[in-house]
Amino acid sequence: MINRTKLLADLKVQVRDLEADLRARFASNIEYRLRLTAEWQAARDAGRTSEDVAIWAEAQFTQSAIAWVLACVFVRFCEDNALLDAPMLVGTDTRGQSAQARQEAYFMQNPTASDNDYLRDVFAVASRLPGLSDVMRVQRSLVQAPVSADLGKQLVRFFRAANADTGALVHDFSDPDWNTRFLGDLYQDMSEAAREKYALLQTPEFVETFILDRTLTPALDIYALEDVDLIDPTCGSGHFLLGAFERLAPRWLRQMPGNVNVAIQEALSRIAGVDLNPYAVVIARFRLLIAALKMANVHKLRLAPSFHLQIETGDSLLHGFDQRDYTRAQVTLGLNTPQENLGVAADHLYRHAFAAEDLTATNLILGRKYAVVVGNPPYINVGDAAVSALYRERYESCFRKYALVAPFCERFWALCRYQDQSQRCGFVGLIVSNSFMKREFGKKLVEGFFPKIDLTHVIDSSGATIPGHQKDTVIMFGRARQPVTGVVRAVLGIKGDPGIQSDPGQGPVWQAILQQIDQRDSISEWISVSDTERAVFAKHPWSIKGGGAAELRELIEAAAENKFSSVVVDAGFFGISAADDLYLLPTSARSTIGISPDYCKPVISGEEVRDWQAFPEQCVIFPYQNGQLIDIHSDKRLFQFLWPYRSFLWARTTFQKRSYREEGRSWWEWHQTALRRINSPLTITLGEVATHNHFVLDRGGNVFNRTAPMMKLSSNSNADAHLGVLGLLNSSTACFWFKQVCFQKDTKSGWDERYALDGTKVAQFPLANQRPTSKAIEIDRLASHRSSLLPKQLLATSIPTREQLEQQRQQSARIQNLMVAWQEDLDWEVYQYYGLLDEDLTYSGSPPEVKFGERAFEIVLAQDCAAGSKTTIWFERHNGTPTTTVPNHWPQDYRDLVERRIAAIRRNRDLALIERPECKRRWAAEPWETLEKVALENWLLTRLEAADLWPRDASPAPKLRSVRELVDALSGNDEFRRAIDLYAGLGSDAHATLVALIQQSCVPYLSAMRYSESGLRKYAVWQKTWALQRREDAIDAQVVRQMAGAAPDAISNEQERRKQAEVGAIAVPPKYKPEDCREGAYWKLRGALDVPKERFVNFPGLERGNDAGSPMLLWAGYDAKASALALTGYLYEMLQREGADAARLTPALAGLDELLPWVHQWHPEIDDDLGMSTGDYLQGLLDAQLAQHGLTLTAVRDWQPPAPVRRTRGRRSSAAAQA
Repeated sequence: MINRTKLLADLKVQVRDLEADLRARFASNIEYRLRLTAEWQAARDAGRTSEDVAIWAEAQFTQSAIAWVLACVFVRFCEDNALLDAPMLVGTDTRGQSAQARQEAYFMQNPTASDNDYLRDVFAVASRLPGLSDVMRVQRSLVQAPVSADLGKQLVRFFRAANADTGALVHDFSDPDWNTRFLGDLYQDMSEAAREKYALLQTPEFVETFILDRTLTPALDIYALEDVDLIDPTCGSGHFLLGAFERLAPRWLRQMPGNVNVAIQEALSRIAGVDLNPYAVVIARFRLLIAALKMANVHKLRLAPSFHLQIETGDSLLHGFDQRDYTRAQVTLGLNTPQENLGVAADHLYRHAFAAEDLTATNLILGRKYAVVVGNPPYINVGDAAVSALYRERYESCFRKYALVAPFCERFWALCRYQDQSQRCGFVGLIVSNSFMKREFGKKLVEGFFPKIDLTHVIDSSGATIPGHQKDTVIMFGRARQPVTGVVRAVLGIKGDPGIQSDPGQGPVWQAILQQIDQRDSISEWISVSDTERAVFAKHPWSIKGGGAAELRELIEAAAENKFSSVVVDAGFFGISAADDLYLLPTSARSTIGISPDYCKPVISGEEVRDWQAFPEQCVIFPYQNGQLIDIHSDKRLFQFLWPYRSFLWARTTFQKRSYREEGRSWWEWHQTALRRINSPLTITLGEVATHNHFVLDRGGNVFNRTAPMMKLSSNSNADAHLGVLGLLNSSTACFWFKQVCFQKDTKSGWDERYALDGTKVAQFPLANQRPTSKAIEIDRLASHRSSLLPKQLLATSIPTREQLEQQRQQSARIQNLMVAWQEDLDWEVYQYYGLLDEDLTYSGSPPEVKFGERAFEIVLAQDCAAGSKTTIWFERHNGTPTTTVPNHWPQDYRDLVERRIAAIRRNRDLALIERPECKRRWAAEPWETLEKVALENWLLTRLEAADLWPRDASPAPKLRSVRELVDALSGNDEFRRAIDLYAGLGSDAHATLVALIQQSCVPYLSAMRYSESGLRKYAVWQKTWALQRREDAIDAQVVRQMAGAAPDAISNEQERRKQAEVGAIAVPPKYKPEDCREGAYWKLRGALDVPKERFVNFPGLERGNDAGSPMLLWAGYDAKASALALTGYLYEMLQREGADAARLTPALAGLDELLPWVHQWHPEIDDDLGMSTGDYLQGLLDAQLAQHGLTLTAVRDWQPPAPVRRTRGRRSSAAAQA
């Protein structure tokens, strides 16, 4: 039997090895490289990729690698289940003929062949067998990839591997039921890169059954059997197709009992699937073939009919018909025939196809209409800008930063059979990410598309446990016609599954959906069901929560005459850089890099806005002054820092869907700015993504990341007026309302689920006529006081004693308790403003401290926990203690007030919906110990960067220094010693402490030490990009010299002409991922664009022989010239001190080689002392060292660090065991 877990793990190793092999063949095999490059160029010209060829080719290596592996899996499955007459990979037939003997015979006939040739012969023989020919068709082109003989041998050995003790095969594919579900596991998890690219996700069987029950089953009731067909336009590994076959084939067998094979082919001909991923299509075909053979009771492929399968590789959003014709005419004309959609004259028919795509077959599938359209479209945004633009041209619902759910909803209904003269029409059923319901991109889908079609059911499945689905989902059903009734059956979520469900199909939420969906006005603990006015689903956003939540939202909205937008004169993002990976810097990095404070501002990000406070921890490059974009060349350090990313920045897309370069925009400017919004100091901002509502009043001096939208009140509104509005926005009532209309970012259920409070929804917040101004002013004052007591502020002036820090901690905790108390009073005051409470339950004076766990709702929750109806997770996660009674230490009048609040929560359903963890502030600040540690780390690292340790003068050249040298230099500094003691404990080892600390703030000097194999491939693309940019700069300079005195426009035009002719378009270099770095710390420091934001550069392997445990460092603020001189100086010192050691010398020379292009570029001037440029001088030194030590530049550049030694657990000796 198949061991799925072990098979998947082992096959992933084979895939990785094949990918590496094909990558090497791409570099060495000219024919293979030219073939892939030609296919890439055709795709690039057709707009199906914007990637560099090296990155695009990676996906092709993966596809080919998996094709080889799957072909072997298919053969083994057929062998092990006796579907083949004679074994070809493993085993012996009834006549004693073995697979090994067959291979030996093949080699006798083909003496120069290798194992990979034999495997291709096996695949070719298999593909000639009835049925398998259709399965293997896509793989024919993919297995032509020139896998090496060594990898062919490895594959053969792998699939023949047997247990040394028992002789049993390591992987046994036999299964009496011919269950192919294991292939779905392979589809989803065999390649992480493919999983991310295609958003691979299996639809659980219980979901597939539910959707088919409500689409295919009723279609069979209204159509004749021969008129019932089904398509899954995103078929993946074929779950829906298999389910449909298991329903249709028995009906056809009953209708045609005398001809089984024809009956099964009739069923297969009415089941269609398309997927973008070639190996998904291959798996779906194989699974459907095996199901057909089983249904036909065929046990030998030789005897099988040549079943034809309607499953093809292609892009359902591009191929098959003219989308603009559909947009114009579908609703009124009902295009029903392939001819209408596939006409040669169609003005938007898409004709590009990859090698693995059969365009004719795909177009025939996608060019017709079906009785049933089902599927589970990808839950992602389009990663490739070129492809995104193609979809945007074709689908009206592709709005803003759309997710694929939008165009696929349009496409599903477009593929469905429209209502005919008999009033029959097709059925649509799909499970999708619910992101469109509340995120702004879904507005056109909800308000423009859904009102035109008959949406019949909307089912909130976000509370159900659906394996593999990491995003909240919604299931929708509908018909291909205009709306028929004025209502939509809505299944509204109330409560999510408790904990992890061992059998998700039996989970309480899913079972409630099954049991209640046909019971209008039913309600349970988990869901409620109602027929909701269709107009509700024609307005964005959707709110599909039950249990009275919709009614409470309406009550809140009815109590307010105005919306927040009525008092806002300007709102939105301050700006969007569209390059945050580059422009956002740690506060410490600005001074390290040397960027002027004029162009690097403190920036508030949404995640820093919490509990009435905002602490900017980053700064952002902001190349503007006096309201104008600066000339980047006017600031040398800024220009040099940004230049390596010029092609990336220039490739950013404008609102007109063109690149910056195409529009003539400066490559360093922000995507969008609203400078007017920082002209006046008072600004309300918020944490856009958080579990609860967090708004704060900023009083000026900062700029704002797009995750912290800005809202400006009128210029005559003072701080108190702002705080009055802030009090409403920060109330629990507001939290409840925002959670009804805003998008859920997580699949978590309850109070730890994050929501996206986008600006459009915030503007619609119903603003009560009254304001809790006095309470908001007091909370704001307390928040400011508390921030002044935090460790970062305390360490800004001096290093305190441990006693002083403890006093500050206690005072900070007292102030936070007071903030909790005042927030409670504010919440209960606001309930009155919205008509949720008809009595005053606020405190008349200054409330006492209220600790976490002592609020009225928490006491109610603790009582319910004690009764067994609720869990204690709220208290556990926040380190709180449940208390079931009102605390005795409060004044009696405050105790009485809280008792009345508890009673109100118990009797008032509306209050109970708000007074619960989902809507009550968490006060989940970072622990004091963490704040203290971070502040001390920052102080120590900043001290280690100081100019007395790393001179800023250009001469003499800086030197590498060991950590021990730095410790010795600071040994007499009292503040430094106190900081070490506070950070690591009294009397701690300063050297060991700093070594550990610095490791998290430095990166190695050499790319081979920073990047993994995949990262080095991306680095090579970036190096190519830099070379092309330097060529562009050389052309610019040459044209300026040649056309001296000409008009600026003439010079510019000639520069562009020559760059286009001699350099061409520079492909967008790829972003890095965490797995591209050898250490997580490097990724954390540098991010997706590998931006040097570290404080130090370290030099592994170059430690001094007499102090090997002390890393060698260089301050990261030095430029390329200073860094190269420092490395060269240390290199000569090392040679003189310890002699030549190739293991140490080679990477050091490689590091110098990597620095030299930058030295040549940024320091071309002649050095008076050297009589030549520094770059030429260093180049000469490098060449001399190579010659002296018998090294080549290629060997130096190819140097790789030794693989880490893996520690394994060996058996203890018997003596050790006895001891």
